Amino acid sequence: MKKLFLLTFICSFFFGCESERFNNFNPYIPNVRFDTTIDTNLPQYSELLFTGRSVFITTNNAGLNGVILFYTGTGFNAFEATCPNQPISSCSIMTINNAEIATCPCDDEDYLLFTGEGLNGQEYPLKRYRTEVNGTLVRIYN
Repeated sequence: MKKLFLLTFICSFFFGCESERFNNFNPYIPNVRFDTTIDTNLPQYSELLFTGRSVFITTNNAGLNGVILFYTGTGFNAFEATCPNQPISSCSIMTINNAEIATCPCDDEDYLLFTGEGLNGQEYPLKRYRTEVNGTLVRIYN
């Protein structure tokens, strides 16, 4: 009986864990592959030296309509700059309202850049991208 319990525990441990759980599915925004690196020492990214600040990145085909990179104080959040609850159109490029909130001009909905969640309970949060930090370099990719 002890062996069966131990075997069940070990199997659930190995099969119950994933090495990286990352889901950024959104039916309005197609997945795009990109990989770009920025240096926070450059003047155009100086806002990222302060907690709660963000920048809009369009270099190296980052994202579909660009990427909003936000410094949380302990790391970086990277979000697609396309409105997450609207079909892609001429008005579906997010704007940074203040350093901590992005706004979709199509429906005037706001999203908190600390979490990506909508402030009014929208169905889909901002589409998140992966980040890696190496000194002053921040890699953003999908």
